[in-house]
Amino acid sequence: MDNTKDKYTRAKKRVDELKGFYIHASIYTVINAFILVNIFIQSGYDGQGFWQIEHFFTLFFWGIGLFFHAAKVFRLNPFFNKDWEKRQIEKYMEKDREDAEKYTKR
Repeated sequence: MDNTKDKYTRAKKRVDELKGFYIHASIYTVINAFILVNIFIQSGYDGQGFWQIEHFFTLFFWGIGLFFHAAKVFRLNPFFNKDWEKRQIEKYMEKDREDAEKYTKR
């Protein structure tokens, strides 16, 4: 029974992470589309006035944040992957065992 509850809790957490990302991506799309359309209209439908780098700062920097959110949710971390995590856990468990043995020998 406990195992089923743990699986449900993990699945629920995963669904909440995905839901949070999709909400973030939707808000990013809507807000940035609104900003860019507004800038385009204010530039007088002039392509030259629209294509200025400062008009895309929000899109770019918020996009970086969205990328990191996606990397976290979809577990796209090439440096701290599951193997790295497993090795670190084993390392700290071994250290705890060694510390426990040290203190029991006293």
